[in-house]
Amino acid sequence: QVQLVESGGGLVQAGGSLRLSCAASGSINAMGWFRQAPGKQRELVAAITSGGVINYAGSMKGRFTISRDNAKNTVYLQMNSLKPEDTAVYYCNADPSVLRVVVGTSEYWGQGTQVTVSS
Repeated sequence: QVQLVESGGGLVQAGGSLRLSCAASGSINAMGWFRQAPGKQRELVAAITSGGVINYAGSMKGRFTISRDNAKNTVYLQMNSLKPEDTAVYYCNADPSVLRVVVGTSEYWGQGTQVTVSS
């Protein structure tokens, strides 16, 4: 059983930056971030394997950067040039399979952290 604990969410003005962190209680191959805006479906932001292979949702590429520290079992999401439409609850997920992380059927999920971008 792997537990995921997210941190780093908050309120930021449009154009600002935030860095989210997700610490896993143990090592696991694939970790990622999803987000869910009010009234919308949960969507992939990015995923990364322990070997550093990265997948981004097309719309996130360029402004968002995923990274991880394997020694700390922690994945990060650096979000720059934030827009009001980035407002959502951001969830960390993890699974031995990167495919399951990317499609959102991963075994492990965090509780989510709220990101609010004001205009």
